[in-house]
Parts: sequence; C-alpha cells; structure tokens
Amino acid sequence: MELTRRDWIAGAAATTLAAALPARAQTGAPTASAADKAAEATLSQIAEAMLVDSPEGASGLGIDTGARAALKGQLGDRSAAGQRAIAEHLRAHAATLKGIDIAPLSPTTRTNIDVVKTAFETALDGFALPYGDVAVGGWRNTPYVVIQNVGAYLDIPRFLDSDHSIATRADADAYLARLDSYATQLDGETARVRAASARGVVPPDFLLDKTLKQMTQSLAGDPASWDVVTSLTRRTRDIPGDWGAQATAIARDRVKPALERQLAAVQDDRKKATSDAGMWARPDGDAWYRWGLRASTTTTMTPDEVHAMGRDELARLQSQMDVILKGLGYSKGSVGERMTALGEDPRFTFPEGDAGRAQIMELVQNRLRDIRARMPRAFNTLAPGNVEVKRIPVVEEAGAPGAYGGPGSIDGKVPGKMWINLRNTGIWTRYSLPTLTYHEAIPGHVWQGEYSFRLPLIRSLLQFNAFSEGWALYAEQLGDELGAYEGDPVGRLGYLQSIAFRACRMVVDTGLHAKRWTRQQAIDWFASTNGSSVDEVTGEVDRYCSWPGQACGYKVGHSEINRLRDRAKTVLGRRYDFKAFNDAVVQGGGVPMTVLGRNVDAFIAGRKA
Repeated sequence: MELTRRDWIAGAAATTLAAALPARAQTGAPTASAADKAAEATLSQIAEAMLVDSPEGASGLGIDTGARAALKGQLGDRSAAGQRAIAEHLRAHAATLKGIDIAPLSPTTRTNIDVVKTAFETALDGFALPYGDVAVGGWRNTPYVVIQNVGAYLDIPRFLDSDHSIATRADADAYLARLDSYATQLDGETARVRAASARGVVPPDFLLDKTLKQMTQSLAGDPASWDVVTSLTRRTRDIPGDWGAQATAIARDRVKPALERQLAAVQDDRKKATSDAGMWARPDGDAWYRWGLRASTTTTMTPDEVHAMGRDELARLQSQMDVILKGLGYSKGSVGERMTALGEDPRFTFPEGDAGRAQIMELVQNRLRDIRARMPRAFNTLAPGNVEVKRIPVVEEAGAPGAYGGPGSIDGKVPGKMWINLRNTGIWTRYSLPTLTYHEAIPGHVWQGEYSFRLPLIRSLLQFNAFSEGWALYAEQLGDELGAYEGDPVGRLGYLQSIAFRACRMVVDTGLHAKRWTRQQAIDWFASTNGSSVDEVTGEVDRYCSWPGQACGYKVGHSEINRLRDRAKTVLGRRYDFKAFNDAVVQGGGVPMTVLGRNVDAFIAGRKA
C-alpha cells in the first residue's frame, strides 16, 4: 500500500481539503440537473441501506450519530442468513441502478453509478460461489470464514477499541449492545465454518495452527482482563455506571462460550486438514480463484498472465537494483542473495525487544514528518493526512500482515491508522521502513482515503483493491520522485525492493493457487528471489493462502497508473502537469481500472481544452 510523495514540499499556493467535511458537494460546482439529482438521491438511499447491513462502516466514518444513532449499537450479521440477506439487497440495488437512464446524466454521476454497479456485480458473483466471505466494495475476500487473519474473534475486539467512540452513556450502552452481539456473530460464523467443512472446504493445516494459537490466546485469562472489557472500562471513567462489571458479565457469560464453540469447530477442521496450500485443492477452487483474481485486480487477466507479468516486472526492477548494489560493493551472487546480505548488515537492523520496537516507531514518525513536508510538490489540493501509528495487537501478530493502514472518520475526530506488526524486529530493516510509511500513511492509504470523503457517501463505502493498492505503490514511487532518497542509495534500494516484493506476490499467489506450489516452495522462492527474511515472507505466503488473489492487485494497479501517466505525458506534451495528474487520479476516488482509464481520458481532454 504505497503512495507517492512528490509534490508534498513546496506549494505555498496549494489548498487543503476542508477538515470539516459535512459539505460533500464542492462549492462553486455547476448546478446539478434534475436527472443528476434523482440519480444521486438513489445512490444516497443505497448508501444508507449499506450502512444498515454493515453498521461498523458508520462508526468507522464517524457518522453513527443523529438519524443513524441506532447503528452504533449494532454489528453486521455474519450468519449464513445474514449473508443471504446482504446478497438479496445487492441484487435489488443492482436492478435499481440498471433502470436508471444514464443518457442525461453528467460524467461525474455516470462515473458514480458505474463504480457502484461494478462493485455490486462483482460482489454478487462472489456470493454465487458455494462458500467463502465476500467483501462488498472491499478487498478482504476469502474462502475461509474464520482463519488466522479473518473472523469476528479478530475484527470485533479491534473495531470496538479503535472505531467505537465513547463520549456519553448512550455510547457506552451501545458498546455493551455490540459486545453482546459479538457472541451472536461468533456463533453465526461457527455455523458457516461447519457448513463449509461438510462440503470439504477445510483450510490448510498451517493456517489452522496459527488460528488455534490466536483463538486460544483470545480466551486466556479472566474475561475481566480481556481487551473488550478493559477498553470500555478505561474510556468510561468519567461516565457514572458499572460499565466494567456489565462488560465482564457479557464477556464471561456470552462471548467466552461462543469463542469456545468456535474454537471447537476449528479444532475439528484441524483433524481433517492437509498441508495443500492453494485453492486448486478445494472444491470448486479454480472457479473461486478466478473470481478472487478478478475481484482483486478489476481485470480479466488469467492466472498465467498475472504470473508472467510478475516475472517480467521483477526482472525489470532487479536490473535497476543490480546497478545500485554493485555501486555499494555487493557484486557477487543474485540480486536476492545480495539483498539478503544487505538485510543482515547490523547498520540496517534493529535490536530485538522493546528497544528495537521504539526505534522502529521513531523512524516511522520521522519519515512521516519529512514526507508530509513534501506533499505540496505533488498535489495542488492537499488532504489533512490525519494519521497515528499503532502496533498491531499482540493477539493478532502471528497471523497479521506486516502492516496496513487506512483513513479515519470523516470529521477527523478519529485519525487514520498505520498499523505495524512488531512481533519481532527482524521483520524490518532501516531501509524498508520509509517506503512502508509512504505506502500505508502519506501519501498512501490514509492520504488517498481522505480524498474519498469529499465524494458522495457511497463512494466512501466502496474500495477497489487494484486502485487502493496500486495507488499505495504509486505513493512509494512518489517518495522516490520527490527526492526522499537523494544521497541515500540504500534507501532507494529499499524502495525498489518494495516494488519488486509486489511483483513477487503476483508470482507466488498464482503459483500457490493455480500452479500447485507448496507453501515451502513459495517461501523459499520468495525469500531467495527478493532477499526478504524468511520470517517476513512466511507470514506473507500464509496471507496469500487465506486471501487468494488479493496480493496480485498491487502491481497490476501500480502498472496501470503509470501506463496512464505515460499516455498523458505523450498526448499532452508541454501541457502535461504532474500535480494536476496526481490530483485527477486521487480525487477521482477508488475505481475499477476501466473507470480509472476514463478519468484520465477526461483529465487529458480538460488539459487540451
């Protein structure tokens, strides 16, 4: 998730996105036609219906107030019946959108409808599959309802602590209602796990081992000491009431038994599991993977095409790395072997333990300050970049990715987050952290997400993996183009290795799911080819096993953004403007790759005019 920082530094004339964003329509915009108003009203109604299906989205955006206040005490229904209801709602929404005459609509409204229709149609194809979990307008599609990085046992405690704000008694009561619903959602998932198992859909044994470890850790200790209890206790100190005691009772009497039932279901799956890593070994696995790849790339590329593209991109990137490595005196062995040696150099590693973790956090904060100052050189219109850096909860670390990030609430009261995995400091090197920061925070996921807050609400609810991850890689590229690595060849190596890492992902993901690679084969190839640590790529490979196709969206999206930029440069010549192009891409919001192409066509036409 890497974003570029080019124009972050200079622009005194650059404007800043309004921090108070209740006014989503930009002032000075042309008056909308009656047709546009009717279409946008329909989209608004659909957005409200989506929030009812997924109330967590309202809390994440900080809009669970006023007419939406009831949503604050609810969670999305994770049962099979709940998922069928969501699919039915999507079918009705898609039919409504299909009935809209687009001929009289403005290009902006047409784009909004196109984006929503694409998200819904893709999700409906996923719901038509016989098993799995579908992210409507999201990126976390998985064949496994509960696994090392998926499930209520991970999602809901983190959500309650990070996204459920508490300022009043009503907020605390809503927290308790959600805590009670947490048990219900666990049981809904457990029934789906058992149903999938009856179909022969059992995750690989190595994923189940991680899952069992994490679930056992979630159940450890007195429920009064669990995070879901202490989070409420800590945040209601100034609100009269026995909040801690009520939360403890729910955790003990409702949540713990539900977690134990889910643990038993996962234990039963473990008895049946094999070490076969890919979707090829699951019933209807080839069809599931084709859909997962399409959903994640918003293209129709085949596994073979994605695999070949990954190898081609890797060769191109490593040819650049080879020149820098030779200049540093690393001339023997493959690029991967030389990067492995560089990663073991004590100058670029961190001490183990809390001292090393503190150094990692300090380095990330330093890079955030630096890249923020560079943003006016890359954008005419700036986002707030409201972000905090947090450690991934310890209970999640074993199954979590190295890092992830996203924007906060629309009103800015809840900052965006850059979550970083600190299970051990050997995952990171000093030259890998700058580009990681650009990817996850500024101008990456947090930065890009804030622009979506100025679009109609439904556009804030929908994401496209290839765009968001492609933009995040482009954000890493911007860091390089803005001079973040001037005089720092090792830092630039870290940037190139990061992009190459995403090319490796394409090879490994398709290798696992379409070419029958084993887990160990994938780990060995990844570590030796890219020079990443075995510990880091082991977690990565396991992630690809549980999110088939997702890892391929990064480089596909990044390459498409650059292809479109090159086209704009060629067509426009001297009229091409770097900052204006970046604005056009990021302000267009998350879109499928086809829509991104049309957005850039409009940018080119506008510059010509």
